[in-house]
Amino acid sequence: MSSTRQLKYAGLIQKDLSELFQRDTRHWFGNAFITITDVEVSPDLGIAKVYLSLMMVPDEEAFLDLIRSKKSEIRKALGQKIGKQVRIVPDLTFHIDNTQENAQKIEDILSGLNIPPAPKEDESED
Repeated sequence: MSSTRQLKYAGLIQKDLSELFQRDTRHWFGNAFITITDVEVSPDLGIAKVYLSLMMVPDEEAFLDLIRSKKSEIRKALGQKIGKQVRIVPDLTFHIDNTQENAQKIEDILSGLNIPPAPKEDESED
C-alpha cells in the first residue's frame, strides 16, 4: 500500500515526465506517441517504476531499450523540472504497460464463450 507521500510524488513524476516525453524528447524518439500510464514510487522515494504505453512504434521492446539507453538524460531533465520541489530525483525504471492488451485478450476470450441465456424468471426450475 502506497502512502500519501508516495502517491503525491508519483503524480508529480508522472505529470512532469509526460510533459518531457511530449515536448522535450522528440529529437530522441521521433514521432512515437509515448504515454505515461502509471508511476509507482518505492517507500524511500529512491526508485520510480514508470509504465509506458507506446503508439506508432513498430517494435515496442527495441523502443523500450532506446528509452532505457536515454535514462540518465531523462532523469537529468526530470531533475531540472522537479529539483526545487523534491530532495531526491529517483532512479527511473521503464516498463511497458500491457493493461490494454490484457484487457483486450480477456474481452476476446469472453466474447468467444458460448454461454446459454439465463432462464426467464416466470419459468420454474423443477
